[in-house]
Amino acid sequence: MSKGPDENGLEGGDIWGEIEPEILGMTNDELKQRIRLLDNEIRIMRSDITRINHESQTQRERIKENNEKVKLNKQLPYLVGNVVEILEMENEDDEQDGAAADADVGRKGKSAVIKTSTRQTIFLSIPGLVDAEKLIPNDLVGTNKDSYLILEKLPAEYDSRVKAMEVDEKPTEDYNDIGGLDKQIQELVEAVVLPMTHMERFLAIGIQPPKGVLLYGPPGTGKTLLARACAKQTDAIFLKLAAPQLVQMFIGDGAKLVRDAFELAKEKCKDKSKGGAIIFIDELDAIGTKRFGGEQSGDREVQRTMLELLNQLDGFTSNTKIKVIAATNRPDVLDPALLRSGRLDRKVRCHVIHWSFVW
Repeated sequence: MSKGPDENGLEGGDIWGEIEPEILGMTNDELKQRIRLLDNEIRIMRSDITRINHESQTQRERIKENNEKVKLNKQLPYLVGNVVEILEMENEDDEQDGAAADADVGRKGKSAVIKTSTRQTIFLSIPGLVDAEKLIPNDLVGTNKDSYLILEKLPAEYDSRVKAMEVDEKPTEDYNDIGGLDKQIQELVEAVVLPMTHMERFLAIGIQPPKGVLLYGPPGTGKTLLARACAKQTDAIFLKLAAPQLVQMFIGDGAKLVRDAFELAKEKCKDKSKGGAIIFIDELDAIGTKRFGGEQSGDREVQRTMLELLNQLDGFTSNTKIKVIAATNRPDVLDPALLRSGRLDRKVRCHVIHWSFVW
C-alpha cells in the first residue's frame, strides 16, 4: 500500500516532490554546475535584498526628517500673499538622461507667481503643499517666511464692514405680514422671486429677467419689509447696505465696499443649498444722484462709488443669481444711468395705506 500524504502534503513522504524530467537527464557534473549557478543567484538575491532594505531604511529616515521639516515650516505665523499668475512649465531639453533628467522631472507641471504682503513678487517653480490645479489668480495664500512656498490656501478676504452687512439670521417676514401692498408684492414676485426660483422657464421662452428693482415712496411704507419677504421666499441670503455708509473719506474706499459686497454675494451663491443672494441698498439717493461737474473731491468720490455700482449691475461679471433691491424716498434725483434697462429697470411705488383699507 502506498503511503498517504505526509504533513508537507507530499505523497509517500517525498520531501523533494516531483522531480523535473530535465534534471533526471543531467549528469553529476551538470548537476553540480547547476547547483553552483543557483548558489550564485541566491547570493546575488540576498545581496540585493540587503541593499534594498538599507535603501528603504534610508528613505524612511528621509521621509521622517522631511515630515518634521514640513511640520516645522507650517508653524504659524504665515506670510500672507496673493496669487498673481499660474504658469505652465515645460522642459526645453527632453533628451537629457541620467541624474540631470531625474532632476528636471520635478520641474514639469504648473508654477506660480505670488505677491506677498511685503510687496515682493516671487516666482515659485514648485508652488508648495497646495496643488497648483486648485489655485487661481487673486487667491489668498499663506506662505513660508523664508522659502515663500505656499503652505495653505486661505479664505477669501472681504472688508469687515461688508461682512457686517450680511444678515446671518434667515428673514422671518412673510407676505402675510404685509398689508395693503398686494400689487407691489405681485410685482416683486415677478421681478425677483420667479427669476430666482424658476430661472429655467425664463430661459425657455427667451425672457431676460430684470436685474434690479427700485422701491420708492414715503418713509414707513414697507420697502425694507418687502425686500426681506422676498429673501425668505427665495431662500436667499440677505445683504443690507445703507448707501450713506458707502460714502467714504478715502479715494476708492466706497467703490471697494460695493465690489466686496457683490463678491461676497457671488461666493455665497456657490452654495447649492442657497437660492441666490439679494442685496438691499437703502437710501440709494445718497450715492445715486445725478452727475454734474462738481469740483469738490467728495462729489467725485460719490460718483466713483455709483460708477462701481453700475459696473456690478450689468458688467461682464454680472450674476443672474444676484438681485438688487434699492429703496429711496427721492426717485427724482437719481441718475438716469441707474434707471435704464438692464439695471434698476423695474420701479415699484410703495404708497401710504389708506385708512379705509384697515377698517
